[in-house]
Amino acid sequence: MKLELEFGRSLCYTRTFTVNGIDAKRDDFGEQYDRSPENAEDYGCGDMQFTRIPAKPEVLEKYGITGPEYELIAGQLEVGLSFGSCGLCQ
Repeated sequence: MKLELEFGRSLCYTRTFTVNGIDAKRDDFGEQYDRSPENAEDYGCGDMQFTRIPAKPEVLEKYGITGPEYELIAGQLEVGLSFGSCGLCQ
């Protein structure tokens, strides 16, 4: 598997994300949203988290990856896109 994954400066997006040369979508691997918007600064996030979802056969086929490779990618997204509170959108 060839994975290119780089997170953006403001943490909440992937600047580069390809799997085996295919432009990848983080939504294929999980969901990301602010778990605590009521505690956020203006134009910020209270608790931004990425949570992996179970692998779907069509996603494995789309990227030409195995279940363990999917889990590796999803784990890296969880680490890189989960950062708690942030005010960088100000």
